[in-house]
Amino acid sequence: MKKIFFILIMALTSSAFSQNIRFEGTVKDTTGVGLEMANIMAVNQQTKAMDAYAITNEAGKFILTLKSNTTYTLKVSYIGFQTFEKSVTTGTTTMNYPVVLKEGTQLNEVEIVQEMPVSVSGDTIIYNSDSFTNGTERKLEDVLKKLPGVEVNKDGEIEVEGKKVQKVMVEGKDFFDGDTKLATKNIPADALDKIQVLRNYNEVSNLKGLENNEESIALNIKLKEGKKNFWFGDMTAGIGVGMDDARYIVNPKLFYYNPKYSLNVIGNVNNIGELPLTAQDYFKFTGGFKNMMRKGGSSFNVVSNDLGIMGLRNNQAANIESTFGAANFSFNPSKAWTLSGFGILLGNKTEIENRTVSNRVDNLPDGTSQTITETREDFTRQKSNQVLFKLSSSYVPSEKKHFDYDALIKISDQKENTSVFSSLLSDIYTAKKQNPFSINQNLNYYYTLSDKHVFGFEMQHLYQNEDPFYNANLETLPFAPLLTGYINEGAGVRDDVTQKRFVQTNKVDTKFDYYYMLTPKSNINLTLGNTYSYQNFDSSIFQILNNGTQNNLTDASTVNNVNYAFNDVFLGLHYKFMTGKFTFNPGFSVHQFNTNDQQLGTSNKQSFNRILPDVYALWQIKKSETLTYNYSLTNNFTDINKLAQGYVFSNYNSLFSGNRFLENSTSQVHSLRYFKYNMFNFENIFANISYTRQLEGIKNRALLVGVNQISSAVNINSSFPDETLLAAGNYGRSFAKYYKANARVGVNWSKFNNIRVFPDSDSDPNNNPTKIQTTESVSQSYGLSFSTNYKTLPNLTLGYNFTVNDNFSDVIYVDSPTVTLEYFFLDAFSFVSEYSYYHNRNKSNTIDSEYDFLTASLMYQKKDSKWEWKLSGTNLLDTKSLDTNSFSQLGGTSTFSSYRVQPRFVIVSLKYRL
Repeated sequence: MKKIFFILIMALTSSAFSQNIRFEGTVKDTTGVGLEMANIMAVNQQTKAMDAYAITNEAGKFILTLKSNTTYTLKVSYIGFQTFEKSVTTGTTTMNYPVVLKEGTQLNEVEIVQEMPVSVSGDTIIYNSDSFTNGTERKLEDVLKKLPGVEVNKDGEIEVEGKKVQKVMVEGKDFFDGDTKLATKNIPADALDKIQVLRNYNEVSNLKGLENNEESIALNIKLKEGKKNFWFGDMTAGIGVGMDDARYIVNPKLFYYNPKYSLNVIGNVNNIGELPLTAQDYFKFTGGFKNMMRKGGSSFNVVSNDLGIMGLRNNQAANIESTFGAANFSFNPSKAWTLSGFGILLGNKTEIENRTVSNRVDNLPDGTSQTITETREDFTRQKSNQVLFKLSSSYVPSEKKHFDYDALIKISDQKENTSVFSSLLSDIYTAKKQNPFSINQNLNYYYTLSDKHVFGFEMQHLYQNEDPFYNANLETLPFAPLLTGYINEGAGVRDDVTQKRFVQTNKVDTKFDYYYMLTPKSNINLTLGNTYSYQNFDSSIFQILNNGTQNNLTDASTVNNVNYAFNDVFLGLHYKFMTGKFTFNPGFSVHQFNTNDQQLGTSNKQSFNRILPDVYALWQIKKSETLTYNYSLTNNFTDINKLAQGYVFSNYNSLFSGNRFLENSTSQVHSLRYFKYNMFNFENIFANISYTRQLEGIKNRALLVGVNQISSAVNINSSFPDETLLAAGNYGRSFAKYYKANARVGVNWSKFNNIRVFPDSDSDPNNNPTKIQTTESVSQSYGLSFSTNYKTLPNLTLGYNFTVNDNFSDVIYVDSPTVTLEYFFLDAFSFVSEYSYYHNRNKSNTIDSEYDFLTASLMYQKKDSKWEWKLSGTNLLDTKSLDTNSFSQLGGTSTFSSYRVQPRFVIVSLKYRL
């Protein structure tokens, strides 16, 4: 097979480069100054096709690869200059062709009209969609993967210049703000005209240039003319057969756009593992809400009490039934006022079968060591229904005023039942359920008084209710001696224990900003801010006895009734100035912190002040080449979850108690980022390195007995800091119009400290000997990819990923080559197939597993026809399971998991396109 792929690549390469010549030149103005970012295209006069295009570098140089002995129309354009157009005939050797542009408006007598595949206008990169498609594309994701400098990861997230795209818009209107996956998976490829990458994006024009937006990127989709003021979309329905059950999918999509309003409706019901959103997507769905306190210098994050209900690692499990419905709208009652929002309903029924082997080596205080190995099989059934609603209002009556209001509501109903069969414990049966609710509101007002004075007011409120319920039925509860009032009913009677929790959060962030422009290139920013949070945490444990009665545990060690208030008032000062190619933005914030937790009949109050500096620096080496440095000193505070001192079940074999006397930790973060996007040869380079050092970190004090764990939260001594070093780099290039190559490397080194407790008796674990346990790990990842993009020939994408996870107790290696074949032929047929291979192994060869996946689809659609037939097969090699590896810093446990996936199935579907 490798030989076949190699021969095919060589054949495709030779066909592209045969009888080609190098055509180079310069574009200058009448004074001899080179013009950067000028557009050049060569149109074949015989075929009327554009054979090559280029964009000049900083010296005005360009290079084209053209056919020999062919006549072209050479067209050169640049904003503010007259268009240059002339007929040229190539020879058989390299040609050099200088172009001089005259200032003035563009000429009108242009006989040949062609679209530049890529053009640049200020901070916006504009891709012409049709220039990169070959006929096999069906959705936005398929087109984005072919664009120079753009990547789409496995989660459907879009990356440009190594940065994640934060927002996708269609015709300037938000498309499910806060998530890019719905856009990449659902917007039809045939509706796309232009794809605009908006760099340095800030939707508030009042703050443009005042804030540091270099990391902010948005995407705007321009539709083809036939898709505006008309309904468009498609309706897909399919049925099929699998190895174990019938398969089905129904997937309607409807879109409508005009300047005044827009409406998008998406539905999906299937049992083939096609998930528009996963449970993880739901919880991380931000709705476009930003971190308004990012310059505040302190961090107070509300932790989710989600019980660890398993979500899918991807779209593969033993069985998946998914129901999805979503609607997104935008309406302009006037030119100044925009109303928008969306609603999403997500329902999943999932069966997960997982086999896990865990190894831990304990180095005991007496110098000896012991190895704990557990083999466990989990059978899980999940059912979840989740709802998202967002409503937004934006009122911009003039360039001086901007008013926003947003509200995001999340409602969820989740249930999970698991049967666990362990080699070290008895059979265990657990049940989890929760109905969390949250509403997040955002109010912003920005006012530009004059060229020198800009004001901003931002307020965000979070209200959240969580009610996790956990039940475990097992032969013997390992923590029974610690739970005062727990009844041991003797041998042969199983323990049935349940815990209820109720956590309520009210959190308000308020910030007032004043910007004073000292000069056109410098300003002072004064910030007055406040974060206030009030939380309640209630929990209780009860036991169901063998006679059916309920035994409530009422001791203080098993009950929590905690109130916790956190308040942070701060004043910040930042000075931003530009000098030459450099931008500096140093500053600091002065904080007054107050905390108060009430539990066990007493109050524990803390109050202190702190000054927290930060620095931002940018070196604009060239127009599209930058080096950025960031430094911050941050105070990190825990929320109520780690303060509640009564015992809380993390799992059937894990018990946790908080510590009301915890103090904040301090983090120093340094990051350096390099970026270069060379439009001259479509070369994309970025590299990033960051170092984090955390002092007085809140860590676990853990007693590990076999596979059981009793832990509490403590502040660890500053002599034992946690450290993390992250480094990543990427090199990508598109060349010769037909090829795109990419290489990526990443390294993650971390060192964490925890406190291990070693039992020497059956007494209270707080009296047992302890020692600081330091665990280090290094993970490395390497990736290569190469793809072709022909209009009439088969196209290949070859990829290879290699990862090394070294946790200093074991080393795991994973190889993963992939091959994708796309071919549009006979003006009606599209064939797409993807093959992936995975090889997991460890250094000692005790783990060695291999598996692969093959999917394929054949589509038939005549030109201009509204109907499309599709035959698709999933898991055609009938792979039984997937393998994963993980490492826990607490105890240094290395885990190898294998989980079953859906068997082979084939679907026949019919799509009708509006």
